Amino acid sequence: MVVVGSGIAGLYAAALAAEEPYGHHVTLVTKGTLAQSNTWFAQGGITAVTRQGEAAGDSVAAHVADTLGAGAGMNDDAAVRLLCEAAGAEIDTLLRWGVPFDRKGTQLALGLEGAHSAARILHAGGDRTGAAIAEVLISRVMSLAGAGRLELREHGFVTRLLDTAGRVTGVELFGAPEGEVRTQLPADVVVLATGGAGQLYEATTNPDTATGDGVALAWAAGAVLTDLEFIQFHPTLLDPAAANGTAFMISEAVRGEGALLVDSTGHRFMPDYHPDAELAPRDVVSRAICRQRLLLESRGDAPQVYLDATGISQAKGPDFLARRFPTIHNTVTALGLDWNTQPLPVVPASHYWMGGIRTDLDGRTSVPGLFTVGEAACTGVHGANRLASNSLLEGLVFARRAVRALAAGESTPVFEALPLELSEGTGPCTRADLQRLMSSAAGVARDGATLELAAKQLGEWAVEPADQAGAEDANLLATARLVVAAARARENSVGAHYRTDFEDRPAGSGRLSFVNSRAGVPGSSASQEQP
Repeated sequence: MVVVGSGIAGLYAAALAAEEPYGHHVTLVTKGTLAQSNTWFAQGGITAVTRQGEAAGDSVAAHVADTLGAGAGMNDDAAVRLLCEAAGAEIDTLLRWGVPFDRKGTQLALGLEGAHSAARILHAGGDRTGAAIAEVLISRVMSLAGAGRLELREHGFVTRLLDTAGRVTGVELFGAPEGEVRTQLPADVVVLATGGAGQLYEATTNPDTATGDGVALAWAAGAVLTDLEFIQFHPTLLDPAAANGTAFMISEAVRGEGALLVDSTGHRFMPDYHPDAELAPRDVVSRAICRQRLLLESRGDAPQVYLDATGISQAKGPDFLARRFPTIHNTVTALGLDWNTQPLPVVPASHYWMGGIRTDLDGRTSVPGLFTVGEAACTGVHGANRLASNSLLEGLVFARRAVRALAAGESTPVFEALPLELSEGTGPCTRADLQRLMSSAAGVARDGATLELAAKQLGEWAVEPADQAGAEDANLLATARLVVAAARARENSVGAHYRTDFEDRPAGSGRLSFVNSRAGVPGSSASQEQP
């Protein structure tokens, strides 16, 4: 089997598959180094109810309810139950493998984040949870490679899924050790774990590698894609315009510790928008920030919003922020900012794609031989808006289920989908052009007229995938067309998809799925289904 991607889902799937009792021959391909992934940048933590009642009043049922609530009723209920029920066992595995989760005495330390009804966020190194998990998984994968049980292909960029009679039979790639020469890597099964597409937008919490590669590959291969309109914007990216061009996420866990959102007049505005204030779901907080900035501008005030953590320092001591959030503290300090005494300027930024390649609960896509796990996949577990810190857990739970499914034998699910043909132009397009267009047309707030113009412009552009940079930009262009098509099709506001021209229309219950009509895979005339 070939696993593409080295985030938490790809590393975990590769390690589990190579080990007993499975013992698959695994090749792990990643377009950068093993450490270059969204997982490495995950600060806040990983959600899990490790023991019933560990946090006061908490339970697996409460975790399920919070996940469904954040998802705005668009979740797949079965996926949510699986995610939450499996959390404790996956944390046990990480502990056995050596992940150094923070502790309070002898117990695991638990944090609170937005839309959670209890403190259930495990963290490591204060605010470097993703990196701490990735380090352990990378070490395990490297050990397996050293023992000859797994092959590593770093700097290998996948350009195409190989196909034989409608079945995926491997990948085409270029990169090390062959350089720019394209080679083919045959496989019985390909597992895509390629992450999201944060680089669609000017402001993003994602690294440069988040270019929608897996979704673009699967689209070209004829896989069904679902929930593409649902892109989550994290409320608190350190504003690059006010921070020497630095774009750096300020974890939601900071608000969980008591930080407040204030505007340029000093007004704490989140209670005006939601009863949970700063701990409302991410889509609510991001929209509130955008609305508050517009309100400030209309009044002639500076349209700036700040994250104010000074009260935390006053209540818990001047060294608390540095101890609890060392990565954030070191970053803002290096920028000459003292968040113990001054609020930090923040803006919403593209963070996570709830939609992606449609899979069943075992990672199977609609194309034989192709599995998908992690952010690139769409089981429906997140609905229209992901609950904070559920993404690392998703990577573990569904990677394990995919590996188990491989051993159990193959079946291919059938998903209803609307055939879609996307226009392809010839005009030149840079990544900056694309990011400006998507930020203005398909960001936190959208409307039909702007989306229509965006679709027209995207249809006139083209990118030549002559090298890896060009191929990444071509993938971004393809995913941008898909996001805009889905956003145009959903004529209501729900979760992270907010249409200003349909904001008062009741949320529909159907999920939107599409399949590439040019790929020769039949799709049904039904474009919606019940979640």
